[in-house]
Amino acid sequence: MEFTREIYWNVGHGFTTLAPMYGLLLVALAVFALGFLKRIKVYRLGQPLDRTDQRGERIKHMLENVLLQTKVARVPGAGTAHSLFFWSFVVLFIGTTLIVAQADFTDLLFNVKFLKGTFYQLFSLTLDLAGLVAVVMLGALLTRRYLIRPEGLVTKTDDALMHGLLFAILLTGFLIEGARMAVTEMGTPLAGWSPVGLAVAKMLGGLDEAGLRSLHVGLWWLHLVLALGFIAVIPYSKFRHIVTTSANAFLADRGPTGKLTTVNLEDETIEKFGASELSDLRWKDIFDADACTLCKRCQDRCPAFNTGKPLSPMQLVNQIGEVAFANPQANLIETIGRDAIWACTTCRACQDICPASIEHVNKIIELRRNLVLMEGEFPGEEVMAAMEQTEVNGNPLGMGYASRGDWAEALGVKPLADDPEVDVLYFVGCYASFDKRNIAVAKSFVKLCQAAGVKIGILGKEEKCCGEPMRKMGNEYLYQTLAMETVELIKGYGVKKIVATCPHCFNTLNKDYRDFDFEVEVVPHAVFLEQLVASGQLALKPEAFACTYHDSCYLGRHNDIYDAPRALIRAAGGRISEMAQNRDQAFCCSAGGGRIMAEENIGERINVKRVEMAIATGVEQLLSNCPFCLTMFEDGVKGANAEEQLRPKDIAEILAERV
Repeated sequence: MEFTREIYWNVGHGFTTLAPMYGLLLVALAVFALGFLKRIKVYRLGQPLDRTDQRGERIKHMLENVLLQTKVARVPGAGTAHSLFFWSFVVLFIGTTLIVAQADFTDLLFNVKFLKGTFYQLFSLTLDLAGLVAVVMLGALLTRRYLIRPEGLVTKTDDALMHGLLFAILLTGFLIEGARMAVTEMGTPLAGWSPVGLAVAKMLGGLDEAGLRSLHVGLWWLHLVLALGFIAVIPYSKFRHIVTTSANAFLADRGPTGKLTTVNLEDETIEKFGASELSDLRWKDIFDADACTLCKRCQDRCPAFNTGKPLSPMQLVNQIGEVAFANPQANLIETIGRDAIWACTTCRACQDICPASIEHVNKIIELRRNLVLMEGEFPGEEVMAAMEQTEVNGNPLGMGYASRGDWAEALGVKPLADDPEVDVLYFVGCYASFDKRNIAVAKSFVKLCQAAGVKIGILGKEEKCCGEPMRKMGNEYLYQTLAMETVELIKGYGVKKIVATCPHCFNTLNKDYRDFDFEVEVVPHAVFLEQLVASGQLALKPEAFACTYHDSCYLGRHNDIYDAPRALIRAAGGRISEMAQNRDQAFCCSAGGGRIMAEENIGERINVKRVEMAIATGVEQLLSNCPFCLTMFEDGVKGANAEEQLRPKDIAEILAERV
């Protein structure tokens, strides 16, 4: 006996079956195409943007994210359930495709059947188990959404449609199988290869053959209509994320990570900078709204949202979508709200965790650019003062530029103007140049370099702010002015390598300055020191100590540097007690996005919340690698009344104590 089955059993395989079946399929596909054509017209309201370069890498990235569910599965629980449901549904789709391929093509045209024998047994078992997994996972997702709904999870009519339609498709499929098996396979060895179908067949055992046949044919057509209806409603419902989220994986920014678009300020044809209306955004910004699944992962990770600020990355993206499809002439800034726009720290936690490859930060920067460059508006007078001080003295702290290198005189470190023959240029940054607490970090770094026999030089009074805080606050003009001056200055000295103790400086010089024909190698001090220790050039005397370590956003999520700082801590004798949110999940210190210049007046203080996470580890030292973070933690410790419990330090300080 050869194991197989009649595919169109009880339904018939003639014109009366195939004509309406394929006719309905064409209608469903036409409705599907029409829906997306209408949405494409809305996407085109945005500015052009080419996202078709590096096609091989884009296709690879898309396949990894769609087929392997790499981003979706990063979050246990709902992510795991969604991944399992997706994979099981893919298996069911492949199974259905094979059935149609044999019945309507290979068998019909060439008398070739491949669904038979051992292959058919495994085929039946696989599809049965896939269907069972799909039902169980869909049930788990439904329970999470409607019975134990997490705070902040948005539930709409679309969600009920999705769950109802998918359940109907899966359950009618099992009922069809059970009715067929009750008539044709009960008591045969083949029945055991469809365990779920067999269980359903036993449940239907009270019906006679005529009743089973009537049930089967009725459910068969209902199942077909439901499946084709599923295809048809995709562009008109939340189901569209099947297409848009997959496409967004292909359209994702290929990097460098976090790099912003440089505006051509010399282009006299540009009448407006930044975005205040939908047409000012790029088409990808509108498309992102359609790719969003409202999973709220970005919102859960956002430090602003989680400290009572009016910013939700999820809501911001969907507000843009609502404007696009309901009121394209609406003012985006008024719709989203200024407090929400200014609250962002550009930490990229939202983009890092987003399974739909949505780009939140660049949208916020474009809104800020419009407020600053077109309206002259800042989040507070203190930010405006910092901008003015930077224009006058080259730093937002308001310190005289002539004293920028005074801290280094006693260490024998000279400006390049006096001695250009150095191994590396130390780009000090504003805080390590003028802030007393961070000057100690700069001195520690110099001590380490000298111990390793590395000759460093600085720019001294010629150095100005790299412009990063100004740019992230939307002041593209001031940023570009500072950047071009710095690029020309460094080029003039023929510098080959730069080390920065500030991740913001490092990120800006290493990525954004490339738009100004800047090709010098730039390294963060954590990586530079780790290389010196690993090579034996820098010898340490380890002394045991306990600490926790904070991954700064601009070294971590912006540059994927997590191991080098930890290696340095271990080399110094440190035992790290990780905070609950660490590495790519680390909670921001609050200073990014130019917020270092602004007062935090809404909700809880982000830096205090992060300090409380450090206190929870039970250790006495909080190590970081960023002057912004160190400044915020010094303030956060006071805000948490924890001066006796926790001491913030830079990694360089710990190492310098052990040279």
